[in-house]
Amino acid sequence: MTDTEDRRCGWARNTSELMTDYHDSEWGRPSHDDAHLFEMLVLEGAQAGLSWSTVLNKRENYRRAMDGFDFERIASYGQTEEDRLLADPGIIRNRLKIASAARNAQAFQRVREEFASFDAYLWGWVEGTPIVNHWTAQEEVPVTTDLSDRLSKDLKKRGFNFVGSTIVYSYLQATGVVDDHLTGCPAKRT
Repeated sequence: MTDTEDRRCGWARNTSELMTDYHDSEWGRPSHDDAHLFEMLVLEGAQAGLSWSTVLNKRENYRRAMDGFDFERIASYGQTEEDRLLADPGIIRNRLKIASAARNAQAFQRVREEFASFDAYLWGWVEGTPIVNHWTAQEEVPVTTDLSDRLSKDLKKRGFNFVGSTIVYSYLQATGVVDDHLTGCPAKRT
């Protein structure tokens, strides 16, 4: 193991190249692109009860099957699209998770109408500044926080589903609203 691998966050050590690349180049990086924010919302919801590596390995299949995560198109998905997705072996074929993509796309659009962008809504929760934690061990990283609890509650009120506090905290980490790279990790920005 190289020094870089040894200092990397524990969940990204000794894993696939895809997982390592995701950790090093995407996870914890602030995202302000609504298309990416929606994509991560779908993928984090799909992860419920599964490992992130399972979802990450299916990401390209999701892109293909779900019109490149185009939230405007997904918002209009009906039974035909749901049936097509349920038959697609390249994605996680869970009826509730698939149906939630369309429901969440509709809620995503409503938030965009109210706030001008989902980015403005999401980053407003932290006044535009990422929360940078300084954990030294993976065991210190929480699975929920007061912020994820509050945001989860608000998202549910706005019609989103598959947005429990644990999923929301993972989402905040994935989109860089929260930087939970361990202190000393080469991917840590600050």
